[in-house]
Amino acid sequence: MPYVSLEWLGEHVAVDPKTTVEELAAALVKVGLEEEQIVPPAVQGPLVVGKVLTRDPKEQSNGKVINYCRVDVGQYNDEPGTGKEPSDLPSRGIICGAHNFEVGDYVVVSLPGAVLPGGFEIAARKTYGHVSDGMMCSETELGLAESSEGIIILQDYLDGPVPEVGTDLVSRLGLGEELLEINITPDRGYCFSMRGVAREYSHSTGAAFVDPVEKLEVPAASADAFEVRLEDQAPIRGNVGCDRFATRVLTNLDPAAKTPAWMEKRLIAAGMRPISLIVDVTNYVMLDLGQPLHAYDLAQVAAPIVVRRANEGESLKTLDDVDRQLQVEDLVISDSPEGNTGARILGLAGVMGGASSEVSEATTSVLLEAAHFDGISIARTARRHKLPSEAAKRFERGTDPELPAAALQRAVDLLVEYGGAQVESAVGDVNNTAPRTVIDFDWRFPERLIGVQYTESQVREALTQIGCQIEEAGETWCVTVPSWRPDIEASVHLVEEVARLEGYDQIPSILPQAVAGRGLAPAIRARREVATALCGNHLTQVLSYPFIGAAHDLQMIPAGDTRRRAVRLANPMADDAPFMRTSVLDSLLDVAQRNVARGNENFAIFETGMVTLPDGCEPAELPKSFAPSQEELAQIHRQVPAQPWHLGAVWGGKNAGPAPLNAARDYDWADAVETARLVADVLGAKLVIAAPLYEGEEPTGVNLRALQGQGILPISRESVAPFHPGRVAQLRLRVGKKLQVIGYAGELHPQVVKNYNLPARSVALELDLSVLIEQISGDPFQVKAISTYPVAKEDLAFIVPADLAVGDVLTELKKAAGPLLESVALFDEYRSEQLGADKKSLAFALRMRGQDKTLTAAEIQDIRKRICAQLEKRFGATLRG
Repeated sequence: MPYVSLEWLGEHVAVDPKTTVEELAAALVKVGLEEEQIVPPAVQGPLVVGKVLTRDPKEQSNGKVINYCRVDVGQYNDEPGTGKEPSDLPSRGIICGAHNFEVGDYVVVSLPGAVLPGGFEIAARKTYGHVSDGMMCSETELGLAESSEGIIILQDYLDGPVPEVGTDLVSRLGLGEELLEINITPDRGYCFSMRGVAREYSHSTGAAFVDPVEKLEVPAASADAFEVRLEDQAPIRGNVGCDRFATRVLTNLDPAAKTPAWMEKRLIAAGMRPISLIVDVTNYVMLDLGQPLHAYDLAQVAAPIVVRRANEGESLKTLDDVDRQLQVEDLVISDSPEGNTGARILGLAGVMGGASSEVSEATTSVLLEAAHFDGISIARTARRHKLPSEAAKRFERGTDPELPAAALQRAVDLLVEYGGAQVESAVGDVNNTAPRTVIDFDWRFPERLIGVQYTESQVREALTQIGCQIEEAGETWCVTVPSWRPDIEASVHLVEEVARLEGYDQIPSILPQAVAGRGLAPAIRARREVATALCGNHLTQVLSYPFIGAAHDLQMIPAGDTRRRAVRLANPMADDAPFMRTSVLDSLLDVAQRNVARGNENFAIFETGMVTLPDGCEPAELPKSFAPSQEELAQIHRQVPAQPWHLGAVWGGKNAGPAPLNAARDYDWADAVETARLVADVLGAKLVIAAPLYEGEEPTGVNLRALQGQGILPISRESVAPFHPGRVAQLRLRVGKKLQVIGYAGELHPQVVKNYNLPARSVALELDLSVLIEQISGDPFQVKAISTYPVAKEDLAFIVPADLAVGDVLTELKKAAGPLLESVALFDEYRSEQLGADKKSLAFALRMRGQDKTLTAAEIQDIRKRICAQLEKRFGATLRG
């Protein structure tokens, strides 16, 4: 975000010298420019001119030569014979490792108590056998440059004479001014310049504003200008990438010319590093007026310049020394070496130049460019190549199409003044810009839309202030929008300007009446109830990022599985996690792994979150109209991937820590299955727990034809990954007349456990929470009366096939027992040689109760017979004697 300097701002608007940065922030926020932060001075404390009086180089034991110096710092000197290192001279003793100075040189001295950039505090300290009572500073240490070969020699560094010793240098070097960082919304791109901020300050305070552009004498375009062609073969949304391209040529530029200190000071304050006069001037004009410029080494450019879209397979090495593969939507600046029109790419238009035509220390002739580019085109290129340059920030928000020629003139004037350049008479300006926007506007519209009474004069003054030209025709005006406000396209935008300049605080706050009795949406309430129940069941809720990398490989998800078809992000937060998760376990297992890595080996965690499933999406183009039609909106919705809510949980280690009266146990598959039952009970759903039906297998007691008729199809053993195929339960839900698989619960595959470094035999659960919630009945619960009649208890043990799932037995048992069965629980599973390897005994405790009477022995015997008959018919079960 831009940094605002009161001193610089004062060049364009009448700022009271007593104005503080806090007052500046308060003024700008009134017109919608919010304060981001107040930036303190880069250097605090004494930073003064010093003169080297003596220099005593001494080689140290490590071979390094250190200079012990006595430096005259004026009023900060120690008197002769006093101080930490007594001397016959009024001075201070300073240790310095640099060697680019001599006795008599003037240097920058930071004294004890000073704070340099980065929070580096200066204090007197003993080193190399002497007390160093300050520091002689380099450009790097003061934040004036990224690197430097030695300390600053003031007589070579400053323009003009060196001030007296002891003179404060903080303001002279541009290091002591407080700055205001402001937040710019996307529609206020003109405020990415001191010119724009000054205009807004004038709107807020009434201070006189003088547009710096009006001071410039801009020559007209000439026929002998450097040839430029604008050829956009593939406009985006019908908007050509470049509709104006202005050029100026300068020769005989002094390559050794230095950037003036005042300009360097302002560039540093804005967060930019001074580089060379040519580059600094282009950056300065951009910061001052808001128009990005680019300078080419004229000797490296061949006419004509062609602004076009990149061709398939073209590449460019940009100024950051990165080779970039271009795409056909990228707008590029190209030239024509050896007569090949537009054959060589010079730069990414509006984003960054190329290395081939970069100005260097030997450049004496330059071609200056100022253009107007389509914001959407520049924004897409900048994001595609991850190049958020200062120029791109301005172009993508919209620049002033009438500014390029004026900005070039300002840059030319500066290069002539400080670089001794000679200006060629040829002036280039290919201008295909559209005329300014004209809006039919009813001056009473702001009152109708906002509800605040505005007089005609108030509305006229507000629109005139922002630069609009008004032609009145009764109550309806023809308002011509200023060129620097591309965001104003309709009457409502003009209303916003009226409200902004008259003061948002003038608009009364009227809170809408809340509708009573609705509360949370049913789905949100259901998810919260599930989370509350799980937390009450000793699980800890966690939140994880939905971005994943190699999760599917670690979970052994087979190739071709729909879970591997994940949405890839165009601009991921991390390069190693570019996909959206298709399962909550994709990210939840990472959380479990992190817990173990931090020493928490006993854990029970869960997460409710959305997953992204791209199957079934229809690709569609974005609407080209300002207000999309219903069909266009439907197309957009169809291309958005499904994002259902899933519940995932992972358990590892033991269920409790060591305690004298508590025997901890390992978490096992039963924890996962019972948690799935708990979730279903909370939501009032009937969950079917069953073993998966695998391809090529026919489990005992399973009616394959009936299951397939209900929608349960055989699957491969690999498709249940990351679960162990032999220790996992399939979670089914009846939806209409069909059974739908909504998840799995059980042990994780041993290799998955190893891949994530989890405790042995860790267990997990994942189910589709959205499907469960959709099946919740909207009807009120019918509470049954509690029966006061005595319970009838019956224990039954059955001999069944060894591979028969207990859940299947329970399902049939409950069906046969009927409504009088209050509860049933498995209390014993027995295997022995007498039963045989293919048999096992399952013992169930049944509790039966009548609602209106005590059950008779005959009724209990009838239930017993029905259960035995049903289990014998379905599974060949026999009652164990």
